Amino acid sequence: MSTVPRRPALTPDLNELRGFCVAADLGSLGRAAIRLHVSQPSLSKRLASLEVKVGARLLERSSRGVALTPAGRRLYEQARPLLEMADQVTDVMVGIRHVGAVVRLAASHSATEAFVAPMLADLNGERPLAVELVSANSQVVRALVADGRADVGVAASRPDGTPNPGVRESAVADDAIVCGVPPGHPWAERRRVSAAEFVATRMVVRDPSSNARWTVDAVLQERGLAAAEPLVEAATPRAALAEARRLAAPVLLSRCIVAAGDFAIVEVEDLAFPRAYVLVTSTYRGATAEVRDLMAHVRDYARIWVR
Repeated sequence: MSTVPRRPALTPDLNELRGFCVAADLGSLGRAAIRLHVSQPSLSKRLASLEVKVGARLLERSSRGVALTPAGRRLYEQARPLLEMADQVTDVMVGIRHVGAVVRLAASHSATEAFVAPMLADLNGERPLAVELVSANSQVVRALVADGRADVGVAASRPDGTPNPGVRESAVADDAIVCGVPPGHPWAERRRVSAAEFVATRMVVRDPSSNARWTVDAVLQERGLAAAEPLVEAATPRAALAEARRLAAPVLLSRCIVAAGDFAIVEVEDLAFPRAYVLVTSTYRGATAEVRDLMAHVRDYARIWVR
C-alpha cells in the first residue's frame, strides 16, 4: 500500500515575519534594520530564510527600496495580524512577570512642577502604584525611555526636532511658553508688549538644552528675530521663577507654571510659542499593567488640571 508523502510542516518564525513586515512597512531594508536593532546583513538573512520556506520571492528589491510581490502581499495580510496578536501576548507576559513592580517615570522639569508631582501626591486607586520619579530635560526623558532606563515619560513636544525612533509619543495636554513678570513689574499693568520690545528686553530663561528655550528660539528664528542676551539661564522652572522675582525681571516659562503663581502673563504682539505635553513610551517594549495605570492617571490628571 503506497502512501502519499507529507509536506514538511512550516512553522513561521516570528522574527522572520516581523523583519519581513517592517521592511514592507518602511519600504527599505536599511530603515527596517535600524527599527529592529539588527544589522542589515542579519535582516537580509532572515528574509532569505523566509523566502526559502515560502518558496517564493516576497519582496522586490530596487535602488528605490523594497516592495511587496503578489506572494508577499498574501503573506503580509496574514502575518501582520499574527504579529499584533503576538505583541499582545508579550504584553500579558510582561505584565504577569512584573506585577507589583516599581514604575520608573521620567518627566521634564516643567511637567514635574506643573502637574506630575501633584498627581503623584494624589495617587490612589484599587491598587497603589509604586512610582520612582526622575526629572530631566525633555530630550533626556526620551532617551531614558528609549534606553529602557524609564518605563514611561512625560515630556514637552518638539514638532520639528529629530524624532527618536525608540519612542512613541501621544498628546496629553496643550501648553505654551509665555512671558511672565513678577508683581510690581511695569509690564504687569500693561499685559501686552510689542515684539520689538520683547526681543530687546533681557529676561530670565531656561538653560539652552531645555524644551522651553528651544520652543522660543525656534519661533524667533522662523520670524527672523533674535532675543536679547539672557539675564540668567536657570536649570529648572522653580529656579527661573526665583531669579525673576529676585531681579524683578520677565521670565519665559510654561503657561501652566506661570499661571499657578502670582506672576502676570504678558502677551506679545504677533508672537506665540505653543507646544504640548506628551506621554513617551517605548517603541519596542510592552507596558505592564502598572505602567498602563500610571499613564491613565497622567491623562486624567492633566485633562482636569492643565490649563
